[in-house]
Amino acid sequence: MHPMNSDQSIASRISELRTRRRAVILAHNYQRGDVQDIADFVGDSLALSRQAAKTDAEVIVFCGVHFMAETAKILSPGKTVLLPDINAGCPMANMLTRRELLEFKRRHPGALVVAYVNCSAEIKAEADVCCTSANAVNVINSLPPDREILFVPDQSLGDWVRRTTGRPLVLWPGYCPTHHRILRRDVEEMRAAHPGAPVCVHPECTRDIVDLADFVGSTSQIIRYCHETDAPAFIIGTEVGILHSLMKQNPAKSFHALSPLADCPNMKLITLEKVLWSLEDMKYEITLDETLRLRAFQSVERMIGL
Repeated sequence: MHPMNSDQSIASRISELRTRRRAVILAHNYQRGDVQDIADFVGDSLALSRQAAKTDAEVIVFCGVHFMAETAKILSPGKTVLLPDINAGCPMANMLTRRELLEFKRRHPGALVVAYVNCSAEIKAEADVCCTSANAVNVINSLPPDREILFVPDQSLGDWVRRTTGRPLVLWPGYCPTHHRILRRDVEEMRAAHPGAPVCVHPECTRDIVDLADFVGSTSQIIRYCHETDAPAFIIGTEVGILHSLMKQNPAKSFHALSPLADCPNMKLITLEKVLWSLEDMKYEITLDETLRLRAFQSVERMIGL
């Protein structure tokens, strides 16, 4: 092992290898700041996969969690997709297996399945259409009003969409442990500490938090809202990694995490060293059965078509 003297030398070696491998590096908004800084694109999971599909890169290094790398593979079957740490999973995505979904569908014959993109390729393959937290309301509104709708795997996003659209969705009881760690007490304390600062939260938060917020939206919608809203300070109720992007893009404004506990341990498994090793060893490659990939692609395509 050669000693690595600094993040700088790691970053420059990543740069070198990125060129040699014809790779594009994607980082989700919840990644560590130094990982976001070396990425070609930073954003939310679906937007990143779509951006990567448009590039002529041969390799996609996805700094995110497993289902995100799978989505990149669904949209870019001809590219090599690497996840720098194979253990970077998503607890919410793991709360629904294919077998459970098939049983759920069996109990609701004729229902349409809407799958939040935060799920495995296997679940996407069994769904009628996917949605993101940004477009979930539009996706639900586009579906025939007389059809029963099963919403998987996130009950909190599902609850918010159900209340926003007025459609009677049947929810799967999955959730994001990171967002569920944000409590009503946090909102009260942060509002007292930063009077007048808008509270922006992700719809993966529990209903009581969503109801106390000034703005509810996806990571990209929160970033846009903070950029366009004329306020000196904001209170942010989603995974704390997003504060890095917010501070970088709005140096004159201040941002405060609603709760320091909203820190996803899976997202934070990826480090600069692991990105470098991923490019060196071409690990860990994400592969999908082609029949499964095509079925999953259809449910993602239907959403994009809407």
